[in-house]
Amino acid sequence: MVRIQRRKLLASCLCITATIFLLVTLQVVVELGKFERKKFKSSNFRDGHAKMEEEPTQLYPFPKKDALILNRKKTLETDSYPIMLWWSPLTGETGRVGQCGEDACFFTINRTYLHHPMTRAFLFYGTDFNIDSLPLPRKAHHDWALFHEESPKNNYKLFHKPVITLFNYTATFSRHSHLPLTTQYLEGIGVLKSHRYLVPLPSKNSLRKRLAPLVYVQSDCDPPSDRDSYVRELMTYIEVDSYGECLHNKDLPRQLKNPASMDADGFYRIIAQYKFILAFENAVCDDYITEKFWRPLKLGVVPVYYGSPSVTDWLPSNRSAILVSEFSHPRELAAYIRQLDSDDRLYEAYMEWKLKGEISNQRLLTALRERTWGVQDINQDNYIDAFECMVCSKVWDNIRLQEKGLPPKRWKADVTHLSCPEPTVFAFSPVAPRRSASREMWIPSFQQSKREAQALRWLVDRNQNFSAQEFWGLVFKD
Repeated sequence: MVRIQRRKLLASCLCITATIFLLVTLQVVVELGKFERKKFKSSNFRDGHAKMEEEPTQLYPFPKKDALILNRKKTLETDSYPIMLWWSPLTGETGRVGQCGEDACFFTINRTYLHHPMTRAFLFYGTDFNIDSLPLPRKAHHDWALFHEESPKNNYKLFHKPVITLFNYTATFSRHSHLPLTTQYLEGIGVLKSHRYLVPLPSKNSLRKRLAPLVYVQSDCDPPSDRDSYVRELMTYIEVDSYGECLHNKDLPRQLKNPASMDADGFYRIIAQYKFILAFENAVCDDYITEKFWRPLKLGVVPVYYGSPSVTDWLPSNRSAILVSEFSHPRELAAYIRQLDSDDRLYEAYMEWKLKGEISNQRLLTALRERTWGVQDINQDNYIDAFECMVCSKVWDNIRLQEKGLPPKRWKADVTHLSCPEPTVFAFSPVAPRRSASREMWIPSFQQSKREAQALRWLVDRNQNFSAQEFWGLVFKD
């Protein structure tokens, strides 16, 4: 129940923030090209910046670890343990003691704890990370932690070095993150091996009399990956059943038209009838792999995948998906799909791992075995809890070092923790349909986000509060 409530709140945050981001981007994108990086000087700051406030020599009076082992029948006072302040109100919790192994921390979204002497870390949800309000001035003992499992299109600023390196700890889709969320859409090995939805090949061949060989289900049209342009071109060479709003040509039953039904049993059974599914991500980033890839593998459908360049590191077996990147043009891909569609032996080579229940990818097996969180598993923490406990434990590690008179360990994110290339567009034909406004937006938005990242970094390093007017003034500085 807690997980469901959190996901609902998370989805609400995503919708609101994405709308704000779109409005701001459209408003300022016309100003692109005006910003030139310059050195800013101030007589009040050395090199234009203030030093981060030093941590007091005398440690805050943290109780010993043993004193923090929670007795469920008692409520400890707030001053008894380090405070983890969610600067983004992701969890909606005004105050909760979280037990993380032998350590405990107080988690809250209440910003009145900003200046509390026990506040040790600020937790940010990436989609909600914005310039309107940041916990400044930042003290030397204030760690910043980023949780961002979503698409880069939700907040491009985070994907540039000046901003991602502001954080001490990260939980992102990258395998290089402190808490990798690469397999966030995969419940476990069992669902990959499961034959619950598997439709035998003779039945699929029979269904081909009324179904296309390929199915496409997308309602988020014209994203940064430009997937709709590719699929539109592919449709000129091979039949595709498209159930979503994007390139729509086939209807789902009325009860399954709600996007929330995409995890319903009825929807799964419709998709499982197809031989191939176009599994195209909304962005092209290493390790950004969503349910679009895992769902067909669970259902026994061969994914025709476009997205993460590193997806080969996560395939269940060497022959379990068709990679769009291996074909020079949609016509070549269409020809290959038709070949597999007409030759059961060739098609079954992509299903052999599923039929035998053999997963040969040791990286995937190890990642699932070693992750500290679960997906739809009431017996495990979810990844938000795991993120909170990762930060809590690292804070406590440093407290113990300081108690021994040793310097704290300084953790810092780097560009590998959240990095995506500039979006590109497909151009297959000079008579391609007119591009939509959203499709035109992504490249200039990404380019502008570089200037936003530079401006934000300069202001945060100055370590003073700043206004939106000051921020945008730097972004579009002549």
